[in-house]
Amino acid sequence: MTAPTQLHALGALEQAAAVRKGEVGPVELVRHHLDRVERYDERFGAFVTVTPDAALAGAAAAQERRVDGDLPPLFGVPTAVKDLVDTAGVRTAYGSKAFAGHVPEADAYSVTRLREAGTISLGKTNTPEFGCCCYTDNEVTGPARNPWDPALSAGGSSGGAAVAVALGLVPVAHASDGGGSIRIPASVCGLFGIKPSRGRVSSGPAGIEVNGLSVQGPLARGVRDAAALLDALAGPEQGDPHWAPPLPPGETFLSHAERSPGRLRIGRYARPAAEGVTVDPVCVAAWEHASRLLEGLGHIVEDIPTPFGPEISGHFVTAWGVQSLGHALDAGAEELLRPVTRAWREFGRGVSGEQLAAAITGMQRAARHAVRATSGYDAVLTPTLATLPQPHEFFDESGDPLDNLRRQSAFSAFTSPYNMTGQPAVNVPLYWTPQSGIPVGVSLVGRPADEATLIALSAQLEEAHPWHDRYARLLS
Repeated sequence: MTAPTQLHALGALEQAAAVRKGEVGPVELVRHHLDRVERYDERFGAFVTVTPDAALAGAAAAQERRVDGDLPPLFGVPTAVKDLVDTAGVRTAYGSKAFAGHVPEADAYSVTRLREAGTISLGKTNTPEFGCCCYTDNEVTGPARNPWDPALSAGGSSGGAAVAVALGLVPVAHASDGGGSIRIPASVCGLFGIKPSRGRVSSGPAGIEVNGLSVQGPLARGVRDAAALLDALAGPEQGDPHWAPPLPPGETFLSHAERSPGRLRIGRYARPAAEGVTVDPVCVAAWEHASRLLEGLGHIVEDIPTPFGPEISGHFVTAWGVQSLGHALDAGAEELLRPVTRAWREFGRGVSGEQLAAAITGMQRAARHAVRATSGYDAVLTPTLATLPQPHEFFDESGDPLDNLRRQSAFSAFTSPYNMTGQPAVNVPLYWTPQSGIPVGVSLVGRPADEATLIALSAQLEEAHPWHDRYARLLS
């Protein structure tokens, strides 16, 4: 058995196996991770709210239940919930000073599912205000800092979750993605992250879902752990506006992480749809590296045209601006918001019904075209980001908010199109810069509702080109 000081270096499924075997108890496991949160969180900004009393109570209850025998795959494992998602009795600020005292009365369905899966939440992870940004900073907690270099942003909007997993504060974490918010922090923090298909995970009962862009999913250090957390989260609830087809009876996403994907046909492109965006040569190098690995595994990798036109950027910005208005504010509370959030909401208020209808229609038309154009491929490979991880000052909000928004759009040019299509997409951590050891991810996009193939392919890549040893200096 791994020594207690090394518990955090175990993956989630390894921790759960140790709990089932009686090698470690849930209380010991939770205490160990809470100690790690206390040691590192102030410096790196992973959490907005830590809930040690609730976590230890949950662990004590799990300790009693452990004798039941038939336990879920992630039973007893510490995790954390992104601060955009309601948790009953726990402050949920949505990353905003305007909601700094907000305590929901009911859990989001995803939180209920995580609890039913036997995981134990240590608290709420850091996120930008209303999840509006591709970096993580707010007036409640401050910035989430990149574990590989604290001078760099941890990405967003699931930046706190990514920091928590990379540093071993929790082995897996809940996250969400409305324009790249799982894949972006996964790329810059060196994690495996899954943006599931639209409708795979319920956003109810109170989740704000204006246009189908956002979906909740997992962040983990390994593919199997992420697949297991997706199994826990997946499934619709009555009244959900979108439903993804379920796996065949008896199948799980975890089971697909343990299967060969077979020989696949993979399309690839590295030119973003957005005009005027230059892709950093290191991001291209990571993409080329992944292409060679895939070919070495026997897959067919072919260059394809970018399946989107430049008009999608305007459609996305229009829809996102309207979605930023989903949080209703009391009179005067708008003044508590950050400049970029106010800019998004001001823009959203100026969108007419006709303009919104045109944007939604345009996104749907572009999505249909892209899915048809790539239908002959089992997956599509792109860089996850157009640039390397950026210093915090890159996203400075003291100047013109529109300049900030333009920088965000260029940074995340490869991710947001697949929120429009609703296809599943993953970030795979296959490349670290030779000089500074900073992770640079690549993205694999699947056919609609086909997370299973992406998980099988990613697990094959992880086995052929393991990345777990990269975390040694973060987990020491």
